[in-house]
Amino acid sequence: MGQYKREANRHKRDGGFEGIGNLRLKGENFYHDNAKVRMRKMLTGGRATRDRTGKIIKAAVYQSTDAPVGRVEPNRKWFGNTRVIAQEALETFREEMSTKVNDPYQVLLRQSKLPLSLLTESSKIPAVNMLETESFSHTFGSKAQRKKPKLTQSSLEEMASNVEDVQENYLPTKDGQLVANQITDYVDEARDWVFNAGQSKRIWNELYKVIDSSDVVIHVLDARDPNGTRCKSVEQYLKKEAKHKHLVFLLNKVDLVPTWVTARWVKKLSKEYPTLAFHASINNSFGKGSLIQLLRQFSKLHSDKKQISVGFIGYPNTGKSSIINTIKNKKVCNVAPIPGETKVWQYITLMRRIYLIDCPGVVHPSSEDSDADIVLKGVVRVENVKMPEQYIPDLLARVRPEYLSKTYNVERWSDHEEFLSLIAQQSGKLLKGGEADLPTVAKMVLNDWLRGKIPYFVPPPDSESFMEKQAELETRAIEAETEAEAATNGEPTKRRKRAEIGVEQQFSKILVLTEFLPVDLHDAEAEEEEKKNAKEQANSTTDIDLSKDTLFEEAEADSAAAEPDWDEMFQSVVAEDKATIEKPTPAATRGGKVRSKRDIPSDDDQDIEEEQQEEVGAEGDDDDDDTDSRRKSKKSERVTTNKRKVGVHYYESANVKNRNRNKKRPVDPSRKAKELATTRRSRTH
Repeated sequence: MGQYKREANRHKRDGGFEGIGNLRLKGENFYHDNAKVRMRKMLTGGRATRDRTGKIIKAAVYQSTDAPVGRVEPNRKWFGNTRVIAQEALETFREEMSTKVNDPYQVLLRQSKLPLSLLTESSKIPAVNMLETESFSHTFGSKAQRKKPKLTQSSLEEMASNVEDVQENYLPTKDGQLVANQITDYVDEARDWVFNAGQSKRIWNELYKVIDSSDVVIHVLDARDPNGTRCKSVEQYLKKEAKHKHLVFLLNKVDLVPTWVTARWVKKLSKEYPTLAFHASINNSFGKGSLIQLLRQFSKLHSDKKQISVGFIGYPNTGKSSIINTIKNKKVCNVAPIPGETKVWQYITLMRRIYLIDCPGVVHPSSEDSDADIVLKGVVRVENVKMPEQYIPDLLARVRPEYLSKTYNVERWSDHEEFLSLIAQQSGKLLKGGEADLPTVAKMVLNDWLRGKIPYFVPPPDSESFMEKQAELETRAIEAETEAEAATNGEPTKRRKRAEIGVEQQFSKILVLTEFLPVDLHDAEAEEEEKKNAKEQANSTTDIDLSKDTLFEEAEADSAAAEPDWDEMFQSVVAEDKATIEKPTPAATRGGKVRSKRDIPSDDDQDIEEEQQEEVGAEGDDDDDDTDSRRKSKKSERVTTNKRKVGVHYYESANVKNRNRNKKRPVDPSRKAKELATTRRSRTH
C-alpha cells in the first residue's frame, strides 16, 4: 500500500499524472465514470470537515472565513465622475446636431453614450388643464398651496406676438361658430356614422402595429391632392417618438395629373422627406425600379439587421395594396376601387432581406374638413352616403366645366340639379313620369370622381418666392467663395454638395392617359426652360481648371449624368428567384448538335441580332482582328422566358363527337377473295 502511495507522490512531484491514463478516482467503477463520480460528490458533499470535538478543520465550499488582506488603490478617480463633458463641447455638439437633426437625408449611424436629453431643450410649455393640476380649493382660500402661477406667456410682448399669429392664420370661412357658417337644418343633428370611417380604435391599432414593426415607413399620397391625404399626426409621432424610423413619401396615381404637376410636388415635398413618384400598374408601371433601388439602399444602411420591414400607410383608396402588387408583379393583396378593402395588416416577402407590410387606410381627423371634403377624398363608400347629390356642388366648384362637358357630353347647366338631370336624360336614369333619378346619377358621378375618370388636380403652390430666395442664397454663397479665395491667395475652395436623394426619376416617361386642356399644360414648357437656365448658370459659374480636383469633379458629374434608369433595370424584377434553364431533350437535337430551349430564337433575341448586324454593318471597314476581338468580347445571350404555347388542347385536335369518322371500314373476307380471283383472271388473259 505504501508503495502505491509513494508512487503517486512521485508522479505528483514530477509534474502530475499527464502520462498515466489508468489512474481512477475513488468511487469510479463500471457503473459510475469520472464525471458521474464528481457530480455525486458535488451533490452529497459540500459539508465542513470536523474533528472529534466538532471543531471545523476544513470549511465547506464558499464558507471559509479567512480573507486575504485587501487594499484599495489610492486614486482620486474613485471619488470623481465617470464621464465628464465640458459645457463648451456640449454646446458645439448641440449646434452641429441642430443643423442636421431635421434633415431627412442625414442618418445617424452610431449613437454615442451621451444622453440626447441634454441636447434637446424643451422650449415649449406643454398645454395642461389647470383644473386637473391645480383645483380651485387648493389654489384659493385657506388650503392654497400655489406659490407661483404657471403661465404660457412670460411677457406681454410674447402674448402680443401669439395674438398676432392667431389673427394672421384666422379664416372666417373655417370658423364654425359664426352665424353665417352655421346651417340650421342639420347642424344640431348627430353626424352620420359613415363620416367616421377609418377612425376606429381597431384600425388605429393596426396602424401602430405596422409602425412598430417597420424600419422604413412609406406614406402613400394621392398625386391629385398630396396635402389633403397627408396624416400629420403620424408624421409628428414618428418625428417625436420614433426618430430611428425612416419616413418616405410616395406620390401614387401620377398618371392622372400632368407631368409638371408631379415634378413640382416632388420638388416641394422633397424638402421635408424623400419623395418618389409612382404609378401602380402591373403592365405599365412607373417608379418601380426607383422604389426597389431605394429599399436596397435602406437594407445596405441597416446591414447589421438580418432583414428590414417596409410598412405602407396612408389614407384609404390611395393605392397601398396596388403598389405592393406592382412591386411583386403579381396579385398578393386584395385590391378594389373602393375604400376599406384591406381590413388587417399583411406581411409580404419581397426579397430575402426586405419584407413589405400592408396596412388598412387610416383617416386623420381634422376639424377643418367638412363632409364634402371627406366624401371627395375617397374616404367614404359612395353607396353608404345619404343624399349624395348635396356633394355635387363642391365637385363642380373644383373641376373645370370643359372637363365635365367632355366626360359626360353635356353642355350649359346652371346648377348641380340641372347638371345631374342632363346626365340622367342621356344615360337613361329616369323614374316614372320621366323624372331624373338624382341620387343614382350623383353616385355615378362620385364613383367616376374617385376612379379618376374626371380630370382634376390641386395645383402646387407658387414657387416664385422660393426661387427668389434660392437665387439670393446662391449669390451669397458665390460672394463668400470669392472672399475665401481672396483670403487663401486665390486657391479655389471646394463646394459643399447639397444632400439629395440617391435615386433620380425621369418624369417624361410617365404615361399620362388623362387628356388635359392647354391651359393646364402651359407650365411644362416653363419647367424645361428653368432646367435649361439652371444648367447654363451652372456652366457659367464654374471655372475651367486642369487640376486633379477639377478632373475628379468632372468625372463625378459625368457619372451622375449617366445614371441608369432604374425603372428599366428593375422592370422584370419580382424577387430573388433564379432563372432555371431546362435540360435539352432528344427531340431538340439535330445533326448531332444539341440545341437547348435557350438557342431557339424569340422575338427579343431576333431584335438583338438585328441590332448587332446593323452595328457590324456600320463598322465593316475595320480589320479582321477587330472583328475577332469583338466576337470574343461578345456578351452571353440573355436568358429569356419561353413564351411559346406549351402542350396541345385535347378537344381541339381529337374527334369526340364522331370517333370513327376517319377509321377504315372492315372488308368482308369472301368479297376480298372474289376481288383477288378477278385480278388473277385479268392477268392471265
